[in-house]
Amino acid sequence: MPIARRIDSGFPWSHDTYNGIGVASDGCVYYVLCSESFTRAGAMFRYDPRSDRAEFVADLSQACGESGGVPQNKSHVNFEEHAGKLYFATHVGIYSVVDGKEVMPVPPAGVAPYPGGHFLSYDLASGAIEDLAIAPGGEGVLTFALDGPRSRAYAITWPTGRLLAVNLDSREIRDHGRVSEMGEAGIGANYRTLCRSLRVDPGDGSVYFTTSEGWIFRLRLEADAFERVEGDDLRKDYFGLYDIASPGHMGYNWRQTIWYEPESAIYGVHGNSGYLFRFEPRIERVDVLSRLTSLPSQRCGMFDQFSYGYLGFALGPDGHTIHYLTGGPVFENGRRVAGKASTARGEAKGQENLHLVLYDIETGSYEDRGPVLFADGSRPSYVNSAAVAEEGRVYAISRVAPTADAISDLVVIEP
Repeated sequence: MPIARRIDSGFPWSHDTYNGIGVASDGCVYYVLCSESFTRAGAMFRYDPRSDRAEFVADLSQACGESGGVPQNKSHVNFEEHAGKLYFATHVGIYSVVDGKEVMPVPPAGVAPYPGGHFLSYDLASGAIEDLAIAPGGEGVLTFALDGPRSRAYAITWPTGRLLAVNLDSREIRDHGRVSEMGEAGIGANYRTLCRSLRVDPGDGSVYFTTSEGWIFRLRLEADAFERVEGDDLRKDYFGLYDIASPGHMGYNWRQTIWYEPESAIYGVHGNSGYLFRFEPRIERVDVLSRLTSLPSQRCGMFDQFSYGYLGFALGPDGHTIHYLTGGPVFENGRRVAGKASTARGEAKGQENLHLVLYDIETGSYEDRGPVLFADGSRPSYVNSAAVAEEGRVYAISRVAPTADAISDLVVIEP
């Protein structure tokens, strides 16, 4: 049974974090802790496993050169490294809730509206943070991908879902428009949950993403518009049936993906159903491979307890083992503890265990390592991040107490 250990970052404002993590070539873990405060931005930290210490790196708003408005409360994307620098982006982290779904916040008097998410780089040698560009229209950066060799970054914004291409040399942004109706700003028939994972084909620089309808789209390098992949899609019976215009689920979007170089393929997991699949861009084919959920979830026949599925899906240091942090039901007196039947937000429907699942791409073998617990027997929760270090340790960001208002922090899960 894996044991989790909290790394105390000393950030009492910390709230649930989605992605916001990465292991860099210097051996350190970089991560962002988010806030829900109009007066406190999110913060970037560095954890060095050699000294077993976490250090504050930067206030996100200050890194963006901002003060006095709605802060840069979070980063919703993982750190990606190229040529000695980490690249990432910022996002809004305070929301108003209308009809059960999150919308842009209405700031208090004297506080300027959210200015938009920033694209940033962090120099691993000097510690300098550079502000590269800002998303237009006051939108946050929900989804991010880096093509370092071509000096490009890509993003999907929130809430309307605009696809952006950023030239990192000229700092110019090309706005390719909305990817799916009005995105999560839509009402009724115009609502669509937005894709959380952009994936770059390192061979030709094409960028792939999905929509709630299950369509796979491609943006070719220097293209004027994105195009639908005609050969296949993600609208699979195995994934379930969805009203694509309703909130609270990912529809037929993929949830999280990785690029697997030996096959020039994208491996991904579908949120809600938890099925692992492979998409081969060259032949435009999707193969559904295996259900990657925990063994107790499989036995119960249940969907993910987290309404969007899980983002903690990462390739290990051997280059072929997927590490997946997923949920599992909790049992009391031999019966599963039930939760809410549905939710209009991205949230856990009820109490769950965190499981570490391994899947070897080369052999197709699956292993559920079992529930992850802290040493005192309490459960990590609201885990939607994962990074795997060379020694096999898995890092994630989790709530560190069993209450809804508990702060989140970095945890290390021993292999």
